[in-house]
Amino acid sequence: MKLVYGTTNKAKIQFMNRRVETLGIKILSLDDVDAPRLNIIESGKTPLENARIKALAYYNALKMPVFSCDSGLYIEGLPDDRQPGVNVRGINDEKSDEETISFYSSIAEEFGGQMTARYLNAICLVMDDNQIYQHMGEDISTEPFYIVSKVHDRRREGFPLDSISVHIESGMYYYDRDGHGEKYANIEVGKDGFAKFFTNYLKL
Repeated sequence: MKLVYGTTNKAKIQFMNRRVETLGIKILSLDDVDAPRLNIIESGKTPLENARIKALAYYNALKMPVFSCDSGLYIEGLPDDRQPGVNVRGINDEKSDEETISFYSSIAEEFGGQMTARYLNAICLVMDDNQIYQHMGEDISTEPFYIVSKVHDRRREGFPLDSISVHIESGMYYYDRDGHGEKYANIEVGKDGFAKFFTNYLKL
């Protein structure tokens, strides 16, 4: 089975292909299906609202099954008016990867060098006009981790905060943990949540 992922982020497509490869699902990019470039306004206040906005926009443009995901970043101890939430790169996604790294490493420095953070993730799958499935829960969100002020020298395009993400229990950057050299920070945290989502709604 092939499914279109409504995102322009290549790293996210690679991530999702790894999550569902054992299910016989192949994740297609927007380029794979010659999708039009849409100017989608992500006006939702939660990751779930934004995932639904994007999935419906791409479904209406393509008229084929499509899903989209969204994330919100929440940092312990940061005042409510400074919480990034769904605006991880700013309100209009204006920050580049390097600007995003610099911005959050500076916040960590401001609060003593590290802060505990977590991503809350959501997904919305649109099969047709009547079959719309969505989910936001613990099983697809990350474990708590540290955002630190000291920046790792490695980069993963599309996942800038991996360069300042540290595993709490080991105190190691996710990039430096055994068995994680070619994986994204926090990839193990979602466990089988995404796979279970597709299994449930695609009847696999």
